[in-house]
Amino acid sequence: MNSLTITRPDDWHLHLRDGDMLAAVVPDTARQFARAIVMPNLDPPVTTTEQAIAYRRRILDVVPGELNFDPLMTLYLTDQTSPDEIGIDPCVHAVKWYPAGATTNSSRGVSDISRCYGVLEKMQQHDVPLLVHGEVTDADVDVFDREQVFIERYLVPVTERFPGLRVVLEHVTTSQGVEFVKASSDRIAATITAHHLLLNRNALFTGGLRPHHYCLPVLKREEHRRALVEAATSGNPKFFLGTDSAPHAKNAKESGCGCAGMYTALAAVELYTEVFEEAGALDRLEAFASFYGADFYGLPRNSDTITLQREAWRVPEVLSLDHAELVPFRAAEMMQWKLAG
Repeated sequence: MNSLTITRPDDWHLHLRDGDMLAAVVPDTARQFARAIVMPNLDPPVTTTEQAIAYRRRILDVVPGELNFDPLMTLYLTDQTSPDEIGIDPCVHAVKWYPAGATTNSSRGVSDISRCYGVLEKMQQHDVPLLVHGEVTDADVDVFDREQVFIERYLVPVTERFPGLRVVLEHVTTSQGVEFVKASSDRIAATITAHHLLLNRNALFTGGLRPHHYCLPVLKREEHRRALVEAATSGNPKFFLGTDSAPHAKNAKESGCGCAGMYTALAAVELYTEVFEEAGALDRLEAFASFYGADFYGLPRNSDTITLQREAWRVPEVLSLDHAELVPFRAAEMMQWKLAG
């Protein structure tokens, strides 16, 4: 097969940042995806519907005129979030639960989920999904075990208390996470990133410390990567595409305390295509990338298409921004599939 045409996909987990970085990265996503669930962990975070509407305008202002792209907004859950914020405007499609301190700009996240039960009840009533960064932050829990412990301590009790709440375990990284989603009701789903499908934790240390392979949740053992590939390519509608593409300037990654995140948006669809081809499941890529997420969110599937061609090309070593540089995933390496047009 030398070309592949699929329904235009959506990205159900994306970081776009703000300001100069926002303007630089939006075109990469907009040329591939029709829609994207946009993360609210700005500094300061997007905690109100008014802020979400304003952020959406800023995103639309930098979408290239020839592209059609719809940013789907989210609210950042805090201990002080009011239930009155739920259901105000249809542009807000979900609420994001960051445990305080779990990842980039999460210091204002939830410290005690029981304080948010009123919000979760309102979300259940209005059928607004809860998006979960599923990691505990306790110092006594090994960083590679944080997802499994979070599921046991927090996610299971929350889903049992609110059985009608739709929940997405974002960027699932472990076999335990996969099994939790499989065993749960149809109200529970998960997104899977390209980098967690392609890399295991050895990639952090190949030839030395690799800061551009540092993300949160961190890469896991090979057995977990294989479980993710099996889930993504299985045809199970509970698993769908979410890049978690997270741009940081090169100097912020290559520092004494480097930021977590990989910028995969430059070649996101091509990366997933590589995974599915390697697994002998190219016939299942379209559903994973274009159907299952839209179905879970209750949105119509896209009607237009994209085409990928088998064509060797080299990922740029660095992307030059106005005031910084950005290192994309697979920098200076060869890709075998390329988005046409």
